[in-house]
Amino acid sequence: MIRILINDGIHPDGQKKLEEAGYEVSTSKVAQDDLMQELPAYNAIVVRSATKVRTDLINNCPNLKVIARGGVGLDNIDVDHAKSKNINVINTPAASSEAVAELAFGHIFSLSRFIHDANRKMPVSGSTDFGKLKKAYAKGSQLRGKTLGVIGCGRIGQETARIGAALGMKVLAVDPYIEQVEIDLKIIASDLPLKVTLKTVDMDTMLSNSDYISMHIPFTGKPVLSTDEMAKMKDGVVIVNCARGGTLDENALLAALESGKVAAAGLDVFESEPSPNPKILAHPKISLTPHIGASTLEAQRNIGLELADKIIAHFN
Repeated sequence: MIRILINDGIHPDGQKKLEEAGYEVSTSKVAQDDLMQELPAYNAIVVRSATKVRTDLINNCPNLKVIARGGVGLDNIDVDHAKSKNINVINTPAASSEAVAELAFGHIFSLSRFIHDANRKMPVSGSTDFGKLKKAYAKGSQLRGKTLGVIGCGRIGQETARIGAALGMKVLAVDPYIEQVEIDLKIIASDLPLKVTLKTVDMDTMLSNSDYISMHIPFTGKPVLSTDEMAKMKDGVVIVNCARGGTLDENALLAALESGKVAAAGLDVFESEPSPNPKILAHPKISLTPHIGASTLEAQRNIGLELADKIIAHFN
């Protein structure tokens, strides 16, 4: 019988699908230090970002055939080494695209109308300084007509571009592997297919023309946006990172916020997770969430079902 260790959780519908396929499923969390002893008894492991599946662990598990990642990023798995051992590494790039893109726009809306800061200050001084706060937040921005830069034109980047285009924004996407994509605007109230063709541009064009920049790329070992890139941006740009910690240079961001080059930032991921830089957490111009891009009920169910389908397809 195929044995599967669900080490970082899975939606009940995904677990049920695996069990109905005849697999033995364990959802008991195994501590990282204990995996070397426990994982050799399993044929597959399902992880998210917490569990690390590195070369030494892979070498110790001759029965392991599948490493499944609930989510998109694979930086906690030694993918190339796993493949060299004929282990199938799978993830769920389609399941959470809408959730992550919507969170990115949650930050964009919040920063454009100072909602993040108002929610901090209203409970403290809303009853005594109401007029002062109203004046402080009187210079918000609307999104229609603005330019949205999207770094990474994969599924999440395309979904972010879709929302931006549907809001009336001009979208400039950057991706070295994609020249153009067709985006369905998914306007449910319309019976007509509404699609736009999005052609990618070079990084410098995007940096110098965007009012908002949203990041949707994996971490490749160094920041994609740092001091040099920020110098090329429009004054007063807003940056959002719902991708991976480290893709945005946080020290460069703090300096750009101080100078006014960057007006505000929205961060769901951080360089030093799970202990983000206190200066980032306390900054009044940064909207913060604790890495919850895919954390919606709908996305988690989709992730669980997609994982189950791919695991079943492998063993069949």
